[in-house]
Amino acid sequence: MINNKKNKICIKKGDNVKIISGINKNKTGIISKVLVKKNKVIISNMCLQTKHIKPKREGEKGQIIQQEAPIHISNIQVNN
Repeated sequence: MINNKKNKICIKKGDNVKIISGINKNKTGIISKVLVKKNKVIISNMCLQTKHIKPKREGEKGQIIQQEAPIHISNIQVNN
């Protein structure tokens, strides 16, 4: 059996939300991207994750960048 159920999310890009669990608990932010299939959202300037990138060619330098990690929708609350 194939499950053809669509995920329904009542959260949209640009909504003001409050994080209710995790390291950034009680902080507020604005949603920059919604990942519907994974039931996650990306909040601007929250949950920054450090990523190390190896050099791809000779002479290039490796990099350390910070990018926003997704948060599950059960861990956020929409602010009015």
